[in-house]
Amino acid sequence: MNIETHLIGTILAFDFGERRIGVAVGNLELALAHPLATVSNKNTAECFESIAQLINEWHPALLAVGLPTHADGSEHEFTRRSRRFARRLEGRFGIRTVLVDERYTSIEAGAALREAGVNKKKQKPLLDQIAAQLILQTYFDGRNAIT
Repeated sequence: MNIETHLIGTILAFDFGERRIGVAVGNLELALAHPLATVSNKNTAECFESIAQLINEWHPALLAVGLPTHADGSEHEFTRRSRRFARRLEGRFGIRTVLVDERYTSIEAGAALREAGVNKKKQKPLLDQIAAQLILQTYFDGRNAIT
């Protein structure tokens, strides 16, 4: 576990997906996460331009990327893609990027949206944001921080 207790400021968290990337924002001092945006991942250049805009707006001290694994913790293809995305974020923006275990966050996000009465049509873009929020809250709670 590697919780950045000495950092202050904002953190952005990402739920990486092939088509969409959910983004959440939080304050490192308050340890509260909030859904922020959904970024299209259909075009890599446009995706990173959208992320650059968020970084310029929020000036994060730290970035977090959800790391998907099988239920037993073993890795799969999407684990490798998420690691690559995290490396690209850190390399492109020069901001320390941590990986956070994201097992079951999409399932939890879907359940939360259904419970809140959000209709199915509006769930897709919100689902990614809520999953990013759960990833960030997991980081804040100090559970399953990987790097």
